[in-house]
Amino acid sequence: MSVERWWPHLSIASKHRLLADLDGPIDDDTAAEIEAVHGTAPPERLTRAARDFIRTQIEAVD
Repeated sequence: MSVERWWPHLSIASKHRLLADLDGPIDDDTAAEIEAVHGTAPPERLTRAARDFIRTQIEAVD
């Protein structure tokens, strides 16, 4: 499952829920949204690579 495919398409609410606890389980509403975008159910938790990618997407650029 490629976080690069679904992260940009998530609603702000889902992004905020994930960002609140990147190490925690993916909540049901966000999981449903990821599945709708990606076509497959997400894992119970984000992988380390997915967490790292998401962090890069929220960092300010000089």
